[in-house]
Amino acid sequence: MSLNNPWDATSSNEALELALRAKVAHQAQTFGSMGELDALAVRIGLIQNSLTPRLYGPQLLLFAADHGLVADGLPKSSLPPRREYLQHLLQDQSPLAILARQQGIEWCIVDAGLSEVMPSHARLLPRKISAGSQNARLAQAMSVEQAHAALRAGMEMGDSLPGNVVACAAVGLGANESGALLLSRLGGVDLRELVLPATPTPEDLSYPRLVTRLSEALDRHRNVTKPIEVLAALGGPDIAMMVGVMIVIASKRGVIVADGLPAAAAFMLAQCISPTITEACIFTRSNSHPGMDVAPSLFKATAMLELGMESIDGTGATLAWPMLQSAAGLLTGLPEQVI
Repeated sequence: MSLNNPWDATSSNEALELALRAKVAHQAQTFGSMGELDALAVRIGLIQNSLTPRLYGPQLLLFAADHGLVADGLPKSSLPPRREYLQHLLQDQSPLAILARQQGIEWCIVDAGLSEVMPSHARLLPRKISAGSQNARLAQAMSVEQAHAALRAGMEMGDSLPGNVVACAAVGLGANESGALLLSRLGGVDLRELVLPATPTPEDLSYPRLVTRLSEALDRHRNVTKPIEVLAALGGPDIAMMVGVMIVIASKRGVIVADGLPAAAAFMLAQCISPTITEACIFTRSNSHPGMDVAPSLFKATAMLELGMESIDGTGATLAWPMLQSAAGLLTGLPEQVI
């Protein structure tokens, strides 16, 4: 990110953008540039429509649902150890839980459509739409009615959240592939750019098979064009709920943090459903999934914090919170008279 990077170059409020840029530029002339924090501060100011933004009460929502695509035998590297991971997370035994506690981030797992029943827990929010989605290669992943139900559940969730910063990530089986399908269809991206490793090995045939099967899913639903119908055909209840949350948070001028490919797909759908959502999102990544080299560019963005992690989605968002705080605090602390 930089002040000349397209990451923060487009805004629906040119006057405010100029004022925000003038504010950080004056600081840079006097004390030196703060680099990426300057660009991040401008972005946060635009999101909140304010020269003195304030961030508080960060929330992290981990949406869990199983996608029918796993029936086609996805590569093992794309399948998180779901149940074991969720149990460790709920027991505060994962890096994400530790980092969230350190940063003062409230978090929960949203059961949007797990195929199995998880034991009740204070941090497990039961919102199951179905026990897993259908295989999008063979049928619609969800009915349109299920997509609407998940969308409404997400909107209700977003409306009840405290604070004005919400991070979203998906932790279910097949979520990355579902996100890739949606981004490919809605963003016009070659599917291979979203799912293939940067340097595939000739002996590994699982990824070519994956691309073939996902391409068949796209082809099966090639005539589906309306956003909700695309979501029903290729998505899942986890992504649909994220869409609902994002629409509500953006309407409140809150900051959305999208961590990972499914969350990026959800934000694209949120923009399709509610076109007024423009600069409301900041992207982070928790692993080297190749799609996250491509997905943020669809929004003229880059993902924060390239730390080389290989974590289940969500960890990157927890690490981004101190930077978001710092950027907003820097902008708020600058004197108004420099404009």
